[in-house]
Amino acid sequence: MVTRSDRFLSGLPEDAVYDLAVLGAGAPGLACAAMAARLGCRVLLIERTAHVGGTSAYSAGTLWVPNTRHAQALDADDDVEKAADYLDRTVGNRSPRALRDRFLAAGPDAVAFLEDQAGVRLRARPFHPDYLSDIEGSTHFGRALEPMPFDGRLLGDDFDLVRPPIPEFTILGGMMVDRDDIASLLTMTRSAKAFAHTLKLVGRHAADRLRRSRGTRLVMGNALVGHLLLAARRAGVDIATDARVDRMLATNGTVDGLVVEQGGVTRRIGVTRGVVLASGGFAGNAPMRSRYLPPSVPAFGPGAPGPKGELHAMAMELGGFHGRDAWQPCFWAPCSVNRRADGSLAVFPHFVFDRSKPGTVCVARDGRRFVNESISYHLFGAAMIERDEAGSTIPAFLIADHAAMQKYGLGMVRPGARGLKRYLASGYVVEGRTPRELAERLGIDAANLEQTMAQMKEHAERGVDSEFGRGSTVYQRANGDPSHGPNPTLGALATAPFYAVRLYPCDIGSAQGFVTDADACVLREDGSAVENLYAIGNDMQSIMGGVYPGPGITLGPGIVFGYIAARHAAAKAASDSGSAAAPTTPERQDPQETT
Repeated sequence: MVTRSDRFLSGLPEDAVYDLAVLGAGAPGLACAAMAARLGCRVLLIERTAHVGGTSAYSAGTLWVPNTRHAQALDADDDVEKAADYLDRTVGNRSPRALRDRFLAAGPDAVAFLEDQAGVRLRARPFHPDYLSDIEGSTHFGRALEPMPFDGRLLGDDFDLVRPPIPEFTILGGMMVDRDDIASLLTMTRSAKAFAHTLKLVGRHAADRLRRSRGTRLVMGNALVGHLLLAARRAGVDIATDARVDRMLATNGTVDGLVVEQGGVTRRIGVTRGVVLASGGFAGNAPMRSRYLPPSVPAFGPGAPGPKGELHAMAMELGGFHGRDAWQPCFWAPCSVNRRADGSLAVFPHFVFDRSKPGTVCVARDGRRFVNESISYHLFGAAMIERDEAGSTIPAFLIADHAAMQKYGLGMVRPGARGLKRYLASGYVVEGRTPRELAERLGIDAANLEQTMAQMKEHAERGVDSEFGRGSTVYQRANGDPSHGPNPTLGALATAPFYAVRLYPCDIGSAQGFVTDADACVLREDGSAVENLYAIGNDMQSIMGGVYPGPGITLGPGIVFGYIAARHAAAKAASDSGSAAAPTTPERQDPQETT
């Protein structure tokens, strides 16, 4: 019988010893733990909160890993040299080329191991372009992998360990939907196939709600976490949730133990082969935020609670240090905020659903545009920060006319304007019968806003945004409305009333982290390694250098370097014992592409 993970330490002997301890149960930590266990290591996974998954559970769950067998199956026009060239052009000297090369070389093997040995199921879409698709070396598909839908019932009692998604991203009281489901929901009255799919989804969810507080059909980030949690459990990983590391122990500079507290129980745990930092980065630590982030960036964000930066302080005491070459210290997304009925703060990231749709525009306090609305969320957030002067672009104002609101929604308001009355009442959405009235209610320049909206009409008619180039790349046009022309991202704001939400630049993950070598070993400033200490995910200095070249560039490298760290630790165990660490053969998972 598996001990409850929130009471795990109470059943652990005083002299417990593990090969590897992984600190943090987001997707990179879960993957590293599962793979290390499959490679023969005895692994303890420690999570500070009550749930596993971290911010990965809130995300789309996409992994950016070039040249896997999924790309080959789609006959993608890609190879290692092309991917390396793309990263050279986009990232450049903001990260070491050697680490990027290691990522590209190990990525296909990491994905194959995750699928063949751990039972995780991934797929690539036939159209999923890189974010900087106008730069040579980019591709339109093949590099972005997403998890297959996962049947949470396979987890048994562990299902409740999976961090639930952001409520505003679910429907019908906890039913998760992905892009395919959304397409069916929007067309179910016009398509028999879409109606049948929707009926199956709703029926499954209704059955789930008789037994659980939310649906067990997991998609996107929740699906990835579900796959990885099942893989970790089947590989024999011990998991302790609601557990805090109080001290990191080292002998002669080699990390060899931890002091962990859980529910009033404290244990000193020996670690022979390594400790892996996978806690989610520095961004939950107030002093580090003050040191690295501009003061205009708000304290709230759409990430999961948990990381407070204590582990970073411990690793720094052992000689580890944060990198300094990243373009941005964090990855950004424009977010809108609203107070829920229970008093909690809902933070909604505006990734792709509204900013690039026709009939929308984003302006600063002067009523003028300052950014191409259809660029990636990271570039959009960076533009808000860099162009902010005395609160001119923070907050910014995303505006939609009535037709766009009905067709695409706006932020937390779903297509069909569902929920609009509630969000108008809370002040999340501001309404105006005319552009001037809307401007007055927002406190922005009315004459400039009227001129901006007139210019948008001209851009839409020509299909060319002469100011900022909106809809000028494959990626940008992909996020528009394919049924709208001549430019799928440009449309006049002509139908009253008009609506707006306030946008703030929020961090969605740390780009600045510990400098490591190509094996994910944490380095000191003199170039020597802190023996037995690894960093992956957002705890590792981003190999993307604070740039965001494509979908999944945090989770992809996080999981690949988790694989690299796991192999390094397992090889160390083999060399110390004088025999090879033989990976066990996993039990194959049941089919999980469910509806």
